[in-house]
Amino acid sequence: MNAKVLDLMHSMCFLGPSLLGVLVFFIVPFGVVVYYSLIRSNLNPEFVFLDNFKALLHNSSFITAAKNTAFFSAVAVPLAVILGLALALLLEARIPLKSQFRTFFLSPMMVPVASVVLIWQVIFNNNGVLNSLITSLGGNTVDWLNSDYGPLVVITLFLWKNLGYNMILFMSALANIPRELLEVADVEGASPLYKFFAIKLRYLSPTVLFVAILSLINSFKVFREVYLLTGNYPYESLYTMQHFMNNTFASLDFQKLSAAAVLMAVVMVIIIAVLFKIEDWFGKDVEG
Repeated sequence: MNAKVLDLMHSMCFLGPSLLGVLVFFIVPFGVVVYYSLIRSNLNPEFVFLDNFKALLHNSSFITAAKNTAFFSAVAVPLAVILGLALALLLEARIPLKSQFRTFFLSPMMVPVASVVLIWQVIFNNNGVLNSLITSLGGNTVDWLNSDYGPLVVITLFLWKNLGYNMILFMSALANIPRELLEVADVEGASPLYKFFAIKLRYLSPTVLFVAILSLINSFKVFREVYLLTGNYPYESLYTMQHFMNNTFASLDFQKLSAAAVLMAVVMVIIIAVLFKIEDWFGKDVEG
């Protein structure tokens, strides 16, 4: 038998279990979701094409959830990338208490979600630490989780949980930048700002892309924290896509749920494709 055919058979033997797992647990379920989004109901499998999507786009709960999720991701993801890089650059410099500073941002990675939420409840509850401090200074208490301040609380929680990991990724990428380029720039009298934008950021572009995608995915998982803080039906500004999907699943409206899932997947693919295109354009000189 041809050696190439044997190599192909051996490769398929090794890849087979993984490909089967991806097919069974990812591709087939997503295909079922797409199918449900295109039919009238489970009992009446009439093909309605985009009718479920049109109905979804006229649903006030979906519009609210989509706006809140888009706002949260648009604010939290850039902050997670920028602050994570800033912390990595800060720790690259010689600063006092560097070890304690690093531990503070890495500690949330070792704490369970429920414990993190408990800490936030102690701080932002009506009778919590923050309101006690405000009243002691003569101010009025704020219902942080049931007011327009709610997104600020959740964004702060998201950043505290994710900045440590992002910081480690950027520190690793900074360590891999060729030192000779930075030394030449120092000899030429380049400013720190020029070195950052012309050298460091160019080499960091793949890591920036990875951290941005990772933060985007994590921003869609913030439902866990919001749910533990506020329940199924939080204040309107905290009602996210995950709340909508969870409540839609509870009502067994599979068509609406499937249409929302497909629409969300399409938006994610478009955003990630745009990020890849930006990274390809920005980092092409480095790769060349």
